[in-house]
Amino acid sequence: MSRFATSCAALLALACGATGADPAAVGFTLTSPDLKPGGRIAEAQVFNGFGCHGGNVSPALRWSNPPAGTRSFALLMHDPDAPTGSGWWHWVVYNIPAGTDGLPAGAGDAQKPHLPAGAVQARTDFGSAGYGGPCPPPGKPHHYHLRLYALKVDKLEVPADATPALIGFNVNLQSLGKAELMGLYGR
Repeated sequence: MSRFATSCAALLALACGATGADPAAVGFTLTSPDLKPGGRIAEAQVFNGFGCHGGNVSPALRWSNPPAGTRSFALLMHDPDAPTGSGWWHWVVYNIPAGTDGLPAGAGDAQKPHLPAGAVQARTDFGSAGYGGPCPPPGKPHHYHLRLYALKVDKLEVPADATPALIGFNVNLQSLGKAELMGLYGR
């Protein structure tokens, strides 16, 4: 390897280490026409219940440049600010086929077939499978993290009634990299 190539590789490793990024996942991105990074989540995506009056429609999502070797994806939406001691799981989808590069708006509706064949929606902290939008208690806005994981397995081996925490544990064990989008919502 030339000195220049060695220097470039070292700089890339240093940059990834400084940001906490996985070198294999550099360039892996998650975007949404419905959610701007760090922006306010629209009423269309807000939960309809618990005093909130939103559309409860999951946002459209697109992703690109997954790490080499990706065999499936998992999407987890979590609010770490929820006053539960462990946050709140709003959406958990796993076994998304590797050839998938996005989900349409409303894909989180458990009553409609908008997910790719084989994808599974897990039970959330609302008590049922499917998307449950933001609905924090009145006060400061909460942070809603949508994290898309590129996995090195075709399917996660978890029970049908697995909790989001168990799925998250397995996702992290099998992860090649992740892309993230975060939005805010308060009332």
